[in-house]
Parts: sequence; C-alpha cells; structure tokens
Amino acid sequence: MTDVIEQTVVPSTDAGARRTGLENSEAGFVASDSLITDLQRVLVDLVELALQGKQAHWNVVGKNFRDTHLQLDEIVATVQGHSDTIAERLRALHAVPDGRSATVAATTSLPAYPNGEVSTTRTIGLITERLDRTVKTARDVHASVEAQDPASADLLHGIMNDLEKLSWMVSAENRTED
Repeated sequence: MTDVIEQTVVPSTDAGARRTGLENSEAGFVASDSLITDLQRVLVDLVELALQGKQAHWNVVGKNFRDTHLQLDEIVATVQGHSDTIAERLRALHAVPDGRSATVAATTSLPAYPNGEVSTTRTIGLITERLDRTVKTARDVHASVEAQDPASADLLHGIMNDLEKLSWMVSAENRTED
C-alpha cells in the first residue's frame, strides 16, 4: 500500500503559478506558495523580456542596425533558455507555471515596449533598462528563494550573471570612452 499525499489545488481560473497534485512516484521537496510566487515573478519578467527583445529586433533602425539586430536575437535566445529553466523548475517543485500572455501582461514588472520603429540608440537604452529590471526581480526574490530552496537560488545566480553581462555588453554600444 502506498501513502498518498493530499494537496489542495487552486482553481485553474486563477492567474499565476499554482501547485499540482502529486503523482504516484513523486516525492521530495514541494515548493511553498511563496517560493512558487517568487519563481513565477521571475518567469513572467523573463517571458516579457523575450517578447520585448523580439519586438525590438523586428523594429530597430539606424546606425549599427545589423549588429544590434543580431545582438537582440542573442539576448532573446538566452532569456528564452532561462524562462524554460525556471518553468521546468516550477514543474519539478510540483507547481504549474503560468506563462500565458494575459498573465504575463498583467504581472510583469517591465514597462511596455514602444510600438513602431525605434532607433538603435534608443533600443539599446530600452533593452538595457529591461535587462536591469529583470535582474532586479531576481535579486528581489533571491533571499527568500535561497532560504527555502538553494537549488532554485542557484538558477537565479545564473540568470543574474547572464543578464548582467548582457546589460553591460548591450549598453556599451551607447557609451563613449571616458
């Protein structure tokens, strides 16, 4: 006879990540509601950053267009990889990530990206700001995540490291030497 762990499942009409029921062979660490919420905050900012990166990629114009256009695709690929990692971590912790467009739009900390053509110089500034905001979200939840789940905190370390490097690299396009 197997022991069955009972868990309350939040109705699917709620936006945001939620717990799942446990499957027969699954055991081990189960995320708290606050851990799920923290990782969901990071997830929606990553999803939104990837979408905005593509919007920028499609509509950037001006000097250094090609380099900026290609760099934006590199940023999007990195961010999409991290969003997948966080979503899969939520699944491993018996939670259902919510990356639906309505949820992302309603809960992201990133400001909306402008519509239409945007100059390379302005694009660099806008993308740098969004990279930095996404890092801020990861930093804001880091202490709470670390206290509950060091493995998830390690994922946040990688995200912060990669996005801070990308922020430095993309923002250097608009800098001049001192």
